[in-house]
Amino acid sequence: MNIAMVSAQASPLAATSGLDASEQSVHVAGLSAALARCGHQVAVYTRRDDPELPEIVETPQGYNVVHVAAGPPEPLADDELPRAVGPFARCLAAAWAESRPTIAHAHSWISGIATQLVARQTDLPTIVRFHGLGTGPRLRLEAKLAKTATGVSAGCTDEAFQLIRMGRPRPGISVIPSGVDVDEFTPNGLLAPRGEAPRIVSVGKLLPCNGFDTIIRTLPFIPDAEVIVVVEDVSSEPDGEASRLHSLAEQLGVAERLKLHGAASVADKPALLRSADVVACAPSYESSGVVALEAMACGVPVVASAVGALRDTVVHEVTGYLVGQQDPRKFAAAVNALLRDSFLRRSLGAAGRDRTVARYTWDRIAADTARLYEKSISTCCEPAAAAL
Repeated sequence: MNIAMVSAQASPLAATSGLDASEQSVHVAGLSAALARCGHQVAVYTRRDDPELPEIVETPQGYNVVHVAAGPPEPLADDELPRAVGPFARCLAAAWAESRPTIAHAHSWISGIATQLVARQTDLPTIVRFHGLGTGPRLRLEAKLAKTATGVSAGCTDEAFQLIRMGRPRPGISVIPSGVDVDEFTPNGLLAPRGEAPRIVSVGKLLPCNGFDTIIRTLPFIPDAEVIVVVEDVSSEPDGEASRLHSLAEQLGVAERLKLHGAASVADKPALLRSADVVACAPSYESSGVVALEAMACGVPVVASAVGALRDTVVHEVTGYLVGQQDPRKFAAAVNALLRDSFLRRSLGAAGRDRTVARYTWDRIAADTARLYEKSISTCCEPAAAAL
């Protein structure tokens, strides 16, 4: 297949450059590379945000990245991206007129709008993946996109149910989780430096919805343990969030046991996860579960909120523990059970590794996605076949 990946605001090159990378960047990079390994031709269309970027980058992983001139060649805030949709769509139309793809796969609502503007003029089959649904006006746009796309790739079961409530028929939705590089995230390898204190690691953007405050509130109930918060994408930090977390730790008398680790590069993250006794994920909602997957691939047990993709990813009492709500005492009880029992930690960690290798490799995710493509191409062709 000739596959057009459309990821307007998240370049897959970020996932391989050693810099901070969003979940969407990692997903597009991993999926594109795996599809290329299967023999498919893959081009990823992303907005040019640096004037020095070449028009086309041929990656070592076998797919091409096409930098689309849409809006100023500089990073744009999320609320500025809609004004680039029209120019982006026109560039897609010109490129696809010269070389029509077999299918277009849009990542996020912005990419979905641009893709649908072109596809509806050309009867091109399309897939959309939202990487987390929005609220308000954005959610209404996403509902329209979900209804008009040929197929929808939902990141987890909860998202699939939400899409159904938004009006997308169930047969048109495929639940395809995020993947993990099980060759990079492994139980064996370098460990980040650590002391004797039990270590809890949590990873994510420094946003209130990611529940780092819940994890900090567990510390009074977990004697001597330290919490390492690995901050992803410092540019997205709301003003004062780091100060708020430090202030909370001081109020609770645990400030000396909290460390905010600067944004880790892709290469640093496995060593940080492997250094943990437990990885904690306490978001109010989670659309991908990537951090839990990476921890499980490293053989580290996970304690997580029972929300979104985490409910699909973490098997309660098998690869870790799911906690029903953002309750510090319940989180602490689950973490303490693991810290007291090294055999239990090793057992749950090994089960997590087995689960990621069996279900969440990028090759498995690519195979599931390719089946969705084939189904969508067949569906798109049915009216034409009936007319004949």
